Amino acid sequence: MYWVNLFRQRKVLNLFLYGIAFALIFSPAGLFANEAATDGATHSAASFPLIFLWIAIILMLAKVSALIERVGQPAVLGELLIGVVLGSLYLFGITFFEDIKTNEIIHFLAELGVVILLFQIGIESSVKTMVKVGVPSFLVACVGVILPFAAVYLGGPWLAPGLSSVAYMFLGATMTATSVGITARVLQDLGKAHTAEARTIVGAAVIDDVLGLIILAVVSAIVIQGSIDAATLTIIILKAVAFLGGGIIIGGWLAPRFSKFFSKVHTGVGMKFAVVIFFGLVFAYLAALVGLAPIVGAFAGGLILTPIYFDEFTDPGFVTDLKTAMKEEHVNGALSEKLDNIIHTHSHRHIEEFVQHLGHFLVPIFFVLTGMQVKVSALMDGKVVMMAVLILIVAIITKVLAGWAAGKGMNKLAVGVGMIPRGEVGLIFANMGKSMGVMDDGVFSAMVIVIMATTLITPPMLAAVFRRIQA
Repeated sequence: MYWVNLFRQRKVLNLFLYGIAFALIFSPAGLFANEAATDGATHSAASFPLIFLWIAIILMLAKVSALIERVGQPAVLGELLIGVVLGSLYLFGITFFEDIKTNEIIHFLAELGVVILLFQIGIESSVKTMVKVGVPSFLVACVGVILPFAAVYLGGPWLAPGLSSVAYMFLGATMTATSVGITARVLQDLGKAHTAEARTIVGAAVIDDVLGLIILAVVSAIVIQGSIDAATLTIIILKAVAFLGGGIIIGGWLAPRFSKFFSKVHTGVGMKFAVVIFFGLVFAYLAALVGLAPIVGAFAGGLILTPIYFDEFTDPGFVTDLKTAMKEEHVNGALSEKLDNIIHTHSHRHIEEFVQHLGHFLVPIFFVLTGMQVKVSALMDGKVVMMAVLILIVAIITKVLAGWAAGKGMNKLAVGVGMIPRGEVGLIFANMGKSMGVMDDGVFSAMVIVIMATTLITPPMLAAVFRRIQA
């Protein structure tokens, strides 16, 4: 109903028209001109202003797309839809955005956005979080990874006939990762965020990402090396596990010492930011160096960082001001304890905020660009639509079945439904599959649609499950 009213008020239409007008006014050659440069001068300094304009438009449209959050959907879905729209404008003769799809600078920023996103997920997860989630979350995660991967890989010839064995592996890997963001939001809206089911889902999603990244490392290596034997496969798996485990152990030893050393050079926010981002990018490089995907390294780099490593640095300005005010006003009692908790929380969230702010700039570029890669024309193919529907059914069933591993005393159906949505990590897997030539336009478009569909159906399904319990 909200969207109906919104369109009646013509707010969305006005925003769209303003965007078109902006592009018409500031585009060097006009909206209907193709800015493609087919020679070596594509990325010359003369093209930089146009790239600046592309980035500006992408960022603003991505933020406008956040209106979708008002109907219970995550902002990433709106960014994908904006990308699909921009990528399809060529069908109407509008080619202004077409060169974004192949521009190396935009693609670099998108890849950097992916690394920052996985680094952020790692920071928010932490090793302690994974240890605390318990056996139910671990079992749900394992089943929630094994079932989708096995079902899509083994059933690939029936779900998507005519693809290679490696393509089926990538399809299976794409279906393993769970995006818990939308589920957490729905649980919060339903007042169920502190239930055993919610804790199990969140914990399982964290482990889910780790297992999915290991599978991605294996599948990517198979694509690069071609067909491999059991011994080589074992080495790749051990390499991925050793990198994650060894990186966490060695990095956990190195991080506090590294941080303390540079705090002696300067304790300011700039140095703190540099140290944080250093770990994410260096671990991404090291992962690539040993033959793994950079996002595996970024995730590992995030896991090792804890706020206590940065106690030697200056507190955020807000925290410093609050401490000063407390001393001046002689705050005592319950209020003092409450303010101490606020100070502690914001001090420890400071490194997360660094990465989040960088992500606000880079991550939308990745999701919009991913949406632009979707070929709407491919979805007119009945085979592609059937493929998407069949994979969607398998994606739903396998995650719901994973909920039954949660054990006694929990609503297994709620846990299973909460594991359905795929999101950021799944899109990264699909993008890698396309960039490595494993997925064609039709398969990639179908997978993006499946990921979007799992995100859309989860809120009403989860709400219905809890309503049935209460009844």
